[in-house]
Amino acid sequence: MTMRRAMIFAAGRGERMRPLTDATPKPLLRVGGKMLIEHHLEKLAAIGIDEVVVNLSHLAEQFPAALGDGSRWKLRILYSHEGPAPLETGGGIKRALPLLGDAPFIGVSADIVSDYDYAQLPREPDGLAHLVMVPNPDFHPRGDFFLDGTRLNEDGAGERLTFGNIGVYRPELVANEPGERFKLLPMYQRAMRERRLPGERFDGFWRNVGTPQQLAEADVAMLERANR
Repeated sequence: MTMRRAMIFAAGRGERMRPLTDATPKPLLRVGGKMLIEHHLEKLAAIGIDEVVVNLSHLAEQFPAALGDGSRWKLRILYSHEGPAPLETGGGIKRALPLLGDAPFIGVSADIVSDYDYAQLPREPDGLAHLVMVPNPDFHPRGDFFLDGTRLNEDGAGERLTFGNIGVYRPELVANEPGERFKLLPMYQRAMRERRLPGERFDGFWRNVGTPQQLAEADVAMLERANR
């Protein structure tokens, strides 16, 4: 049995990608011949995901026009509207919980590209979430958390890696948080203190797409990989 639902985080303003994002939401920018978000929709459909929640804020009206109901990828897209100001990742998940249901779900940021196989993600994480970690890229040399075996921590045990913005989440991670707008980091930190945040290291192809230069570099890398 596979997970049925996933969430793609797509509500950000994309400030570092300006001026490209003044007229086009970052997830709808093209890399490797497709929209950024399209790469994720294809991969999620390939592992049997039925429904994908996409959270929206900046230029929200462009998403339904570009993606429709998801039928071209043989899945159903549900849109979670956050209004003119995005609710941060934690608040975005909390707003989308009525669409996501009670079971664990895959969560991925629209602004990465990788060859990570989503089928490798655990259907039932051994904790509140399961995060995919990558070697620290040049733009983030200090990394985010330490991975000691299969457990993430901030205590210095293991290897310090960068969160690759791919994971599995239990709704309980955010369901009881007060307020509407909040980041996920405090939830991660609490789960790590409780030894309830497992993770894995991924050494394959992975690119963050946060600036015009990174977009151009990812575009070249994706086209090169497609032509091998």
